[in-house]
Amino acid sequence: MAGPISNDILISVVIPVKDGDYWLEEVLGGLMKQTLIDRAEVIVIDSGSTDRTLEIVSRFPVRLVQIAPAEFNHGSTRNLGVMLAKGEYVVMTVQDAKAADDRWLQKLLDGFDAPDVAGVCGQQIVPHDPDKNPAVWFRPVSPPTVDRYHFADPAEFDRLSPEEKRWVCRWDNVNAMYRREVLLRVPFRAVAFAEDALWAKDALLSGYTIVYHTAARVLHYHFETPDFAFRRSFTVSYHFYQIFGLRPSPAATGLIPILRTVRLLMKAKGIGLKDRYKWLLYNYRWSRAINRSVTIFNRALGAGAKELDRVHADICGIPPQAVKPSSVL
Repeated sequence: MAGPISNDILISVVIPVKDGDYWLEEVLGGLMKQTLIDRAEVIVIDSGSTDRTLEIVSRFPVRLVQIAPAEFNHGSTRNLGVMLAKGEYVVMTVQDAKAADDRWLQKLLDGFDAPDVAGVCGQQIVPHDPDKNPAVWFRPVSPPTVDRYHFADPAEFDRLSPEEKRWVCRWDNVNAMYRREVLLRVPFRAVAFAEDALWAKDALLSGYTIVYHTAARVLHYHFETPDFAFRRSFTVSYHFYQIFGLRPSPAATGLIPILRTVRLLMKAKGIGLKDRYKWLLYNYRWSRAINRSVTIFNRALGAGAKELDRVHADICGIPPQAVKPSSVL
């Protein structure tokens, strides 16, 4: 059982890590610059790193907890962090997500403006770096928003379409803050994927309010090889079908999407013509990988639930892991 809550710690930041040495210096450094860091603790849960992760973590005033690789689970590992936390609020993030500014924690906290708010989810943005796909660089077209969802009757949620359910539960543990007392009542499920979206559904069905606050931003990006994109797309489709009944849609193809990508690449500053061509080819291959996964998913689903389970186990038996950007392009 967890011990009593410390009055000195308002926020506990939980970060599951494994072989994250490429990112952790910046991620932990950004946390140390937060305006609320004097009232925060950072809990790093490592599950068998073999790179320089532990050496980097040792340089920062954080609490390191080590578990065996076989014990890691997206839901239960985060629940462990909640049990260890001393803060009234618990932040979930990841080893490759860096706070976009020094008020990130404060902006998440600002979303708790009513006692029934169970959690606040921020926004992921992609910085304008040459090793990140320029087609998805952050290009805001409107000011930040605050969206709130609450269903007085669970039947209201059940009446939503699968697309609406997915939109309402677009929750993401890359950037989210929770009331710890709510997480103790409504913990994450012990699942290998989509524990965050599933938690949002569970929280809403339990009568809580969830908030999306896009001013609370982190810099986050995964370079996706075609194989990674294929397998991640398949497991996303599989889990969102299980949770929301949502069937996947293929990525847009044809001349118009290509021209749109070309326009974005030509407007991107800081990359040469050769790299623009490489990124154009990358986006084309990415779209093909996504569409291949959708085709195989729908074919398996058409053959029945058992066949879908079998195909998912074959393709995604080991959840796909993000690659370090050293091999980009």
